[in-house]
Amino acid sequence: MKMKALLLGAIASAALAPAAMAERGTDGQVSLIYWQAPSILNPYLSGGTKEQEASAIVLEPLARFDTKGAMVPYLVTEIPTVENGGVSEDLTQITWKITPGIKWSDGTAFTSGDVKFTYEYCTHPEGGCAQLRHFEGVTSVETPDDTTVVITFDEPTPYPYGPFVGAESPIIQAAQFAECLGARAPECTEANFGPIGTGAYVVDEFRPNDVITMSANPNYRDPNKPAFSKLLFKGGGDATAAGRAVMETGEFDYAWNLQLAPDVIAQMEKGGKGVPVSAFGTLVERIMLNQTDPSPDLPDGERATAKHEHPFLTDPAVYKAMSMAIDRPLLVEVGYGKAGKVTCNWVPAPEAYASTTFDCSTQDIEGAKAMLEAAGYKDSNGDGVRETPDGMPMKILYQTSTNAVRQDFQALIKQWWSEIGIESELRNVNASVFFGGDPGSPDTFQKFYADVEMYANNFNGADPQAYLGSTLCDKAPRPETQWQGENISRWCRPEYDALHKKLSQTASLSERAAIAKQLNDMVIEGGAMIPLVHRGRTSAHSNSLGGVALNTWDSELWNIADWYRIK
Repeated sequence: MKMKALLLGAIASAALAPAAMAERGTDGQVSLIYWQAPSILNPYLSGGTKEQEASAIVLEPLARFDTKGAMVPYLVTEIPTVENGGVSEDLTQITWKITPGIKWSDGTAFTSGDVKFTYEYCTHPEGGCAQLRHFEGVTSVETPDDTTVVITFDEPTPYPYGPFVGAESPIIQAAQFAECLGARAPECTEANFGPIGTGAYVVDEFRPNDVITMSANPNYRDPNKPAFSKLLFKGGGDATAAGRAVMETGEFDYAWNLQLAPDVIAQMEKGGKGVPVSAFGTLVERIMLNQTDPSPDLPDGERATAKHEHPFLTDPAVYKAMSMAIDRPLLVEVGYGKAGKVTCNWVPAPEAYASTTFDCSTQDIEGAKAMLEAAGYKDSNGDGVRETPDGMPMKILYQTSTNAVRQDFQALIKQWWSEIGIESELRNVNASVFFGGDPGSPDTFQKFYADVEMYANNFNGADPQAYLGSTLCDKAPRPETQWQGENISRWCRPEYDALHKKLSQTASLSERAAIAKQLNDMVIEGGAMIPLVHRGRTSAHSNSLGGVALNTWDSELWNIADWYRIK
């Protein structure tokens, strides 16, 4: 049947190839530098990629995505399908079989009860889970025995691999987090900073926004892994220093996310200590448009919430003009070279899911001016800044994380927007803070105390259903969710929610692709964001580090257990 073909086609059954290494802990220390420093080691309390990356060393999901976007088992014996009986014929249940004998790093047994607890933790009504979209449609997680997990959905679910698959949805230990449910979740500092995991390493010390030290997990399921006895995870600094630390000075073995101009990376490579590695996935640099009013004059609890609509960014004439004013080919040239492509889409890949509706490859300043003029946005004072029809100056706060490429983008886009009569105040925030999950900080991208903000993210695996679910109405960050949530723009359309529901019920691959494209187009046409660049992911590793397999569909550290020192 077609449903069987769908479920089978999404999966790779081949086992991971073993790494060429000796026995556990014989290769000394491996040193990683992430210039965006993690502020927590619990991905359920942060939507930031840096937290997901660091957590992935310790916490694991039932299955991951490999370098081609295919699912591979990690804590289970196989990927469930209709064919092998793991997915029910009516597509309402998926049953995972945990591999016997797996232990947590503290030596206790990893069981189905931990999986069920993780579901209860993220879906607690008083909590603020950053990964809630992965559990859309789940009505229960049952545990018939210690090695069996049965997930039931509220209706047929052709793609049942949202929960517990990929770096965004790992398993946490029930015993450690038992007292951390609901509103108490952020208060469990010891658990959030030092989670017990099933991964290859255990946390020795975590200093938020600075350094993490780890040791080889003595209870890791493969007795010969990991090859390194120690792991140093250094956070902070900038992408330039990180690249140099690997490719020029050799101080570090791995540098993540080298968001640098191509000529800068090429110069670093001449240092001879390491090499850059790149791959395209679904990563998109974009500008998010706040649908709500971020004015500090509003009362506490109402600022940047649905209680107050943005004064002008919800007008199609405004956000379309802002998009038209941007020279995307120049942004690609300045920021990424061959590691970037112009995109008008939120979902740029896989190819089957990429919409061809929009063309944004040509800048049109005059067209943007005419659009604003026709909509009643005039420069009545002659100061170069237009006003709304009711007289409010079109001045915006444009924020992003501190990064050389992003500051270059800000400067260019500020100039282009000024040419069409929109004035921008630029602000950049330390990346560790901007992408952090502190509900008390006014500077996080989730809180969005600005009019527009720029960053990039992507989705795990090759199916965009869960990712597209991040723009559902109920996923908007707000005080009652402790400012967690994936719908950063606070964009809400009931018709979008209904169409996404249809996607979750559709089995045909061609029909799923068609619906996904419609959802993408609704978000772009509706002004939730302005896509800029489809980015290739570029990192670097030392010449002496083996086993690295850059993965754009999961965490870059998805196979860190396989890394070893080349002798």
